[in-house]
Amino acid sequence: MSGILNWNVDPVIVMITDSFPLKYYGALFAIGLLLGYYIVRNIYKKENISVENLDSLLVYVIVGTILGARLGHCFFYEPEYFLQHPIEILLPIEKIGGVYKFVGFRGLASHGGTIGVLIAMILYCRKYKVKLLWLLDRMAIGVPVTGAFIRFGNFMNSEIYGKPTNGNWGVVFQRDDLIPRHPTQLYEAFAYLLIFGVLFWMYKSDKIKQTSGLLFGTFLTLLFLARFIIEFFKENQEVFENSMIINMGQILSIPFILIGLTLIVWKSRTEI
Repeated sequence: MSGILNWNVDPVIVMITDSFPLKYYGALFAIGLLLGYYIVRNIYKKENISVENLDSLLVYVIVGTILGARLGHCFFYEPEYFLQHPIEILLPIEKIGGVYKFVGFRGLASHGGTIGVLIAMILYCRKYKVKLLWLLDRMAIGVPVTGAFIRFGNFMNSEIYGKPTNGNWGVVFQRDDLIPRHPTQLYEAFAYLLIFGVLFWMYKSDKIKQTSGLLFGTFLTLLFLARFIIEFFKENQEVFENSMIINMGQILSIPFILIGLTLIVWKSRTEI
C-alpha cells in the first residue's frame, strides 16, 4: 500500500446520549468559528473600536453560515431529494426504517455558507450602522482560519477526500475503501492557513488597511481560486457531476473569483 497514512479514526468523540453524538467535525467547526471571532475581536481592539456588538456579530455569522451552507448543499447538490424530504433541510434528522433519527447535518456547502454570511453581514451592518466593506475586510482575515478547521473536521470524518493517487502522500481512508487518495481536506486546510498569513501581512500596511474592500477582494480571489484548483484533485460529491467538464464546486467558485478580482482592480485604481 503506497499511502503513508492509514486513516481509521472514529468520527465520534463521545456519545452524549444514546442518540446524540459529539463528533470531531462539529467540535472543530465550533473551534474554527471561535478562533475567527477571536481574531476579529483582536483587530477591533487594535483599532480602538468598541467590541460592544461583537457578540451579536458572532450570532449573525453562525446563523448565516449554517443556514447558507445547509440551503446551499440542498439546492446546489441534492435538490430532488430535499424537495421530497423538506423537513430534513433545516433539521438534522433522517428517516431511517420509517423512524426519524438524529444524524447531524450531512451536507453543508461552503459556497452557500459564504452567501449566507454575506446576507447576514448586510443585515448586521444595517442594524448597527457599520460600513459593510470595512467589516468584510476585517472578517476576511479570520474566516480562512475557520475554513481550515472545518476542513480538518472533514478529514476526521473521512469525507470530501480526493481522487486516487500513486504519490507517497496518499491517505487510505479505511472507513470507505483501501485506495490511497489525495488528502484534499488537508490541501484546502493548509491553503486557507496560508491565505490567512497573506491577509494578515497585508493588513499591517496602513494604506491597504484604509483601502476599503481590498482585503475582502483578495480573500475572495485567493480562497476560491484555491478551491477551484484543489477541486481537480477531489472526488465529485454527486453522480451528476461526473458528466461535467468542471464540477459544481468549481462552477460556484467562479463568480466569487470574479467579484474578488473586480474589487481588487476597482479599489487599486481609485484608492491606492
